[in-house]
Amino acid sequence: MPLHLTPTFRDALAASPRPLVGMWVCTGSPLVAEICAGSGLDWLLVDMEHSPNGLESVLAQLQALAAYPVTPVVRVPVGDVVTIKQVLDLGAQNLLVPMVSSADEARAVVEAVRYPPRGRRGVGSALSRSARWNRVEGYLDRADEHVSLFVQIETVEGVAAAGAIAAVDGVDGVFVGPSDLAASMELLGRQTHPDVVAAVHRTFEAVRGAGKPVGVNAFDPALARSYADAGAAFVLVGADVTLLAHGSEALAGRLAPSAVDADPADS
Repeated sequence: MPLHLTPTFRDALAASPRPLVGMWVCTGSPLVAEICAGSGLDWLLVDMEHSPNGLESVLAQLQALAAYPVTPVVRVPVGDVVTIKQVLDLGAQNLLVPMVSSADEARAVVEAVRYPPRGRRGVGSALSRSARWNRVEGYLDRADEHVSLFVQIETVEGVAAAGAIAAVDGVDGVFVGPSDLAASMELLGRQTHPDVVAAVHRTFEAVRGAGKPVGVNAFDPALARSYADAGAAFVLVGADVTLLAHGSEALAGRLAPSAVDADPADS
């Protein structure tokens, strides 16, 4: 059987005339992921690093998202060869690996994604959803076509090595994380600080100079637009958990005070 799946994130970026806009999916809920998938956004980032997501919940979300014209990307918690193997075997086509700060670290991640002799990915296609349990003809030989790999730069060291990281064969793009970058710059919680924004722009220039697409996390709409104008090919502009938090706070702000102040005689 052919592998009729959504194009990889690499392919989607190459085909798009504009920056791709996405959001974090952090609840661990397939239902919430499906709601977000129907929103019209271009891509969703299913997070395993800072969210209550394990293999089973990621699998369920990938299955829910498969019915929608949205590109799912899974952020693994660490660039570990076993973790990457397991997430790929679930059928994840697009990976984001956090905390990559050198070209050597990027090369190790690429090896974890590729089968031998070019890499170290364990072979279990007969047992896994990625190859549809060996129903996809030639999957082992063509696995690289079905997988795109993005690495996340979020340290001072990563910014300095951004060009070399992006130039690693097998790295399809770079995502900048301003929050951890700010912490690395001793500006914890100040990701919109001018020095942090300047470091993000330097990373953009280095990655684009290596011929790779670059993306960034930017919840502030004005900052997101400015990053897009500066060459960001993909941007995360929100998260399911923050939308729920802010929406419920707004609801309480509108209605809870009137409920508290109501005259008991009106009950």
